[in-house]
Formats: sequence, structure tokens, C-alpha cells
Amino acid sequence: MSNKHPSQFYSVEVGDSTFTILKRYQNLKPIGSGAQGIVCAAYDTGTSQNVAIKKLSRPFQNVTHAKRAYREFVLMKLVNHKNIIGLLNAFTPQKTLEEFQDVYLVMELMDANLCQVIQMDLDHERMSYLLYQVLCGIKHLHSAGIIHRDLKPSNIVVKSDCTLKILDFGLARTAGTSFMMTPYVVTRYYRAPEVILGMGYKANVDIWSVGCIMGEMIRGSVMFPGTDHIDQWNKIIEQLGTPSLEFMKRLQPTVRNYVENRPKYQGYPFEKLFPDVLFPANSQEHSGLRASMARDLLSKMLVVDPEKRISVDEALMHPYINVWYDESEVKGPPPSKYDHAVDEREHSVEAWKELIYKEVVEYENRNRRALNSSGSTPHVPNAMHNHSQGQSWISH
Repeated sequence: MSNKHPSQFYSVEVGDSTFTILKRYQNLKPIGSGAQGIVCAAYDTGTSQNVAIKKLSRPFQNVTHAKRAYREFVLMKLVNHKNIIGLLNAFTPQKTLEEFQDVYLVMELMDANLCQVIQMDLDHERMSYLLYQVLCGIKHLHSAGIIHRDLKPSNIVVKSDCTLKILDFGLARTAGTSFMMTPYVVTRYYRAPEVILGMGYKANVDIWSVGCIMGEMIRGSVMFPGTDHIDQWNKIIEQLGTPSLEFMKRLQPTVRNYVENRPKYQGYPFEKLFPDVLFPANSQEHSGLRASMARDLLSKMLVVDPEKRISVDEALMHPYINVWYDESEVKGPPPSKYDHAVDEREHSVEAWKELIYKEVVEYENRNRRALNSSGSTPHVPNAMHNHSQGQSWISH
């Protein structure tokens, strides 16, 4: 069934890993490694553009890895929005299910992640434009039934023209969190109270994360740098105040017991949390882009009780954000609905291996058919943005 030819591939050492990839990808340079694999920058000779290639090495080695890899791949094929990273290509060098080991995902290459950008002095234009794009990306995910729950600066990437993309798809539905047990491995600084406390959540859970990111852009430091779940909660209530009794009533009994027995905090007014001196100069062009408007938006996003927090749609209409409002970006065509059965599905490692292999082969075949019908490599236009500031503002 395979029409792969070994001559299409070559191997190159990258750090302590071997990349076996299609010959069209040249000049590999490692740019990062995460729990899921190693990422390299490369030059695609087929489209004359720079790309990022992520190697998922034995993505089926355990059920958690497998589920995550499968979900990421399925979602990347699903979404289609300029503020979410796009899949340009995917392949495996192995020819059969028995040999199957690795999956390579080819994506657009960006210049920096938001961690690097937060350290810069951003003016209101750039800050609000970055936040606008995050909100557009989230809205697109929500329209496919994907609630992220784990947005953070390291998973948001930008280009030097100020365009932005969300890199990952957050927590699977079953990867809930329980307040008392989870060891502190990943960054939880940006996770909403309802996620930390193991409550139910709705779409505006992602607004909390945007508020944390915005607060960090203004302060230059993390808003709630908890060392674990409990410390995280304390940092939140010290600044924002102990939540109301009606919020407490919605907690599970053990969590409620803990939360109610914490010392009571008044919290601080937002003028104190974000004084004028922290903000850039007010914009001369847009009346919405000023410290008072930015602070107003923060005060509506950083609300512990999700019932009282603004929605994504309301945030997009806020004067600090809607200077950039463009119907085609905010209401782009929705992706196909994501089948959440994946998140809930239990499979053996072998079964996951086969599911992932099938997805990759199907993708390769579809690509090959597209190539044969067009006779050339599909070129993906690099959508430059009409709001873009034009000049480069990220120094490499």
C-alpha cells in the first residue's frame, strides 16, 4: 500500500536526536524542545519559505502521550484561522504500521513567543493588537467546541510584523485538574480559578488567561506566580480579594472547606494593582487606547467568579480591543466540529498507535492527490496582515 521511496528522505542529527525527513526540508536548526518533542526551523525548498518541524518521537509510548498527539494532529487538520498555527504538512518516514515510530508536523515558522515580547516596552497599539488576535483565535477554537483552559505566553507565538498565532489546543476535556493532588509540573500561573479549584467551566475560562497575560504585559512580571495549586489560589485572593459566598457554594465540599478557611482578603482596587505609571503613553490616534480603558478591560477579565467575568464576544467589543475589529477575522468560517469522543476515549497503546498511523497516512495520501491534480507543490500564501505595523519590532 505504501508508495514511499527511501530516496525521498534523508537523516540529519539535531542535538541528540535524528530527524529523518523529506528532502524538500533543508538547513535544520533546533529551536526548542518540549514534553512532546523537538522542534527545528528549516527551509522548505518546495515553497521557498521557512518552516518549523516538530518531531513527535514514538508518540504512542504511553496512553497520555498518544491521546495528546492524536488530539493535536486531528485538531491541527481541523482549524483554519490566521491566529492559530496551521499545519503545512505531516508525514512519517516509516512505511508500515509495524515499523511506525515517528510523526513529523510541519508548521509555519514564527519569530518569537509571547514570553519574549512581554519583556519589551509595548505601546498601546501593539498591546491591544496582540490581545485582539488572541481573542480572535480563541473565538475560532470555541466555535469548534474547543475550550483551551491552558493559554500561556510560551504557547503563543508572534512574527516581527506583529501577527500572532496560538500554538496548541490546551487541555483535553478529560485532563481535568483536582485541587489537592496534582503535582506542580507545568505552568499553572495562567489557569483560571475554576480550573485550579476543579469546578465546572465554560468558554470564558479562557478570558481569565488573557487577563493574566495582559496584566503581565503591563507589569512586566507574572500576576499569580504560585508554586503549587494552593499557593496559586492564595496569590489570586491576596490581590483580587476573597470571592463571595455564592461562589463558595458552587465548590465541591472538600475544596470549599479549604477555601472558606483561608484568611479573608479585601483585595485591591485595580487603580492600585495597575497604577498609571505602569502604562505606556496614551495613544494619539485612538481614544480607546489609554491606561483607563486598558485597566477597565483588566477589571472585567480578572474576575474570580466566572459568572461575573466578561465573555470573549464582550471582550472583542471592548473599546480597548475593538479598534482592530474586522468581521472576517472575528467571524471567520468556523472549523468543522471537533469530536470530543477522542478526549474521553480509552484505548490501549497499540490501538492509539494504529489510530495515529491511520491519520498520518490519510493525510499523506490526501496531500499526494492534491499534488497530482495540481502538478506542483501547493503554495501556502503568507497572509500579511492589513493592520500590520510594517516594521520589525522583535530583535533576534
